[in-house]
Amino acid sequence: MSPAWALLRLASPQLPIGGYSYSQGLEMAVEMATVVDPASARRWIADQLLLNLARFEAPLLLAHCVAAEAEDWGELLQRCDEHRASRETRELHLESRQMGYSLKQLLEGLPELDTAARRFLADIHEPHLALGWALAARAWQISPQDALAAWLWSWLENQLAVLMKTLPLGQQAAQRLTSELLPLLQQARQIATDLNPQHLGSAAFGLSLASMAHERQYSRLFRS
Repeated sequence: MSPAWALLRLASPQLPIGGYSYSQGLEMAVEMATVVDPASARRWIADQLLLNLARFEAPLLLAHCVAAEAEDWGELLQRCDEHRASRETRELHLESRQMGYSLKQLLEGLPELDTAARRFLADIHEPHLALGWALAARAWQISPQDALAAWLWSWLENQLAVLMKTLPLGQQAAQRLTSELLPLLQQARQIATDLNPQHLGSAAFGLSLASMAHERQYSRLFRS
């Protein structure tokens, strides 16, 4: 079987984890007029990619995937604790927990998940998205690097979908933005890969403030 099928499956927006219902602060950035057009949208997404995801979220997810592939359950548990502690706002915590729960429900019904991974997952009280992603990659025999690429792509695709609903941004404009942002996606992946796991860290103040404000936004389309 072609490994491309598994990779497309993991990156697909049809993966039943509810990713489409979250904006990761972008809806609030539109509400505050920080993002008003394709140029400001590109700046917001580029900053997220290179200043936040590449330095913290992406290398942390990669560490999850590496540990899951190697069956290093102690290391994976430590990464789980770090991920849980790093959720800076209530809605970011709920987002990760809800998507992780959905992935757990999916994984528990899959015949591909091996006994060791199934046992580890059963012992985790509140699995989060990064853990579920890593175990899905293990179940479908996707390498950590490819799992990271799939996660980055799904994040970018979701951000563009948010823009099409909130700015609004047309589909052709979204595709032009994709062409502009793909090199940054590759750059983020490389930075995350090269970063020593002991040195990962970020201070995404804009995202945290947008997320906290979004919790109190009067009318909204997204849950975060």
